Amino acid sequence: MMDADILLEAWVGGLIELNKLEWMLGAGEKWKPGTPLKLLFAGYNGTRNTGSDLRVEEILRQVRRILGPENVSFSVMSQNFELSRGYFGNARQVHLPDVYPPFLHRVVRENDGVVACEGSMFKSKFANALATMMIGALGIAAAQNKLSLGYGAEAGAMDPLLEIMCRRFCRDSLIITRNIESQEVLGKLGVRTELGTDTAWTFEPLGPEYGRKALRDAGWDGKSTVLAVCPINPYWWPVKPSISKWAAHTVSGAYSKSVYRTIYFHRDGSHVDAALEKYLSAMAAGVDRYRKERGAFAVLVPMEMLDREVCERVSEKLGGAPIFRSDKYNMYEIVSILRACDRLLSSRYHAIVSSMPTGVPSAGVTMDERIRNIMRERGHDHLLMSVDDSDLEDKIVESLRALDSQAEEIRNSMARVVAENLRVMARMGMYFEEQIARRYPEFPIRTGVLSWEDYLPPLSANLERLLETHESAAAAHGAR
Repeated sequence: MMDADILLEAWVGGLIELNKLEWMLGAGEKWKPGTPLKLLFAGYNGTRNTGSDLRVEEILRQVRRILGPENVSFSVMSQNFELSRGYFGNARQVHLPDVYPPFLHRVVRENDGVVACEGSMFKSKFANALATMMIGALGIAAAQNKLSLGYGAEAGAMDPLLEIMCRRFCRDSLIITRNIESQEVLGKLGVRTELGTDTAWTFEPLGPEYGRKALRDAGWDGKSTVLAVCPINPYWWPVKPSISKWAAHTVSGAYSKSVYRTIYFHRDGSHVDAALEKYLSAMAAGVDRYRKERGAFAVLVPMEMLDREVCERVSEKLGGAPIFRSDKYNMYEIVSILRACDRLLSSRYHAIVSSMPTGVPSAGVTMDERIRNIMRERGHDHLLMSVDDSDLEDKIVESLRALDSQAEEIRNSMARVVAENLRVMARMGMYFEEQIARRYPEFPIRTGVLSWEDYLPPLSANLERLLETHESAAAAHGAR
């Protein structure tokens, strides 16, 4: 039987080719000056993946400011409207089905352009189906000569057919990556890129009083050091579609431990279970040693609903540490809780990024290059570990001790990185505006003298202070 991933990729590729032909024959709608520009934001939303949701929230806020809310109409993909309720401002949410090619064929044609928002955009690490969806949305938009833009993307190792699709269907897109390594991957495939960053830097959650109250309600005494821990299951990726597994699961309940949703299944097997148990045990043991010597209050924060089970297992190993689940707390609440903590140990990239603007010292336990890249950007290789490290427990303890002894230095480094990334994010906004002007010359682009801050979403008072402090420190350093 043919691999279901290959069938899905062939289906999407065929639809892109069909759209090319139809556009050449005059089919499809074109944007009319004087009407709102309709943009579709394609992402992995509606699963209570905190990082994916807040990324898109900030992209929408940034683009609204650059293009003017009166000039645009936004649609955002969501896999579950209940789980994305209250997100994305006034953008219309459209349901992304599990079997998505017909949906892409219809919804991209209804819009004037596509902005692909997923961070892990071009990778086989997590799911070929997700990368295929991103390529499909960008490819159909490019086939219709519409805006086709990847925003804050990463590219990594891809299966051969996925590489072919990326090379063929994204060559007329612009992909703004969040690191140089991704530029290199896409450059080898002939895809045009610019260097950007992640878009979570400007996100502002509920105020600090919410996070502190949530911690007190969970048993914090208001004085002890609070350590937030964000584990994942690094071993059950990639997710793959399987008709045979779906049939077996439907008929007999087989593969119940590995089912992700409908026809999609995680990796499973005794080797996956053993590797996961080793990682979770090391994380729990390291946290337990640290909290006992420091008198710390440990909490678990599943940044995505998929993290719930692993957080429950670590909590159990720690004697029942509180869990703040992302299916119960929305992204504004989750990040407020993270920022109310004193220390962070995370295998989730966006837990680290979203807590950096308020200076929460963090260490990372990584499964791929995302946390590795941000730690190296901060100059904190000594706070970086791998999920596969044989001495992970000891490294966790050493890293958490370093968060205590080097807290001020770590905060200063993080503030520098946040300030630098805000400038890069502003530059991304300039690239976005240039693409709009090039693709739609009659669109009413802003005029007059603009500062770099005008290309960011409105900033919180906290970020304004951080920028002022960083610029004053930089000026003083230059004067010396």
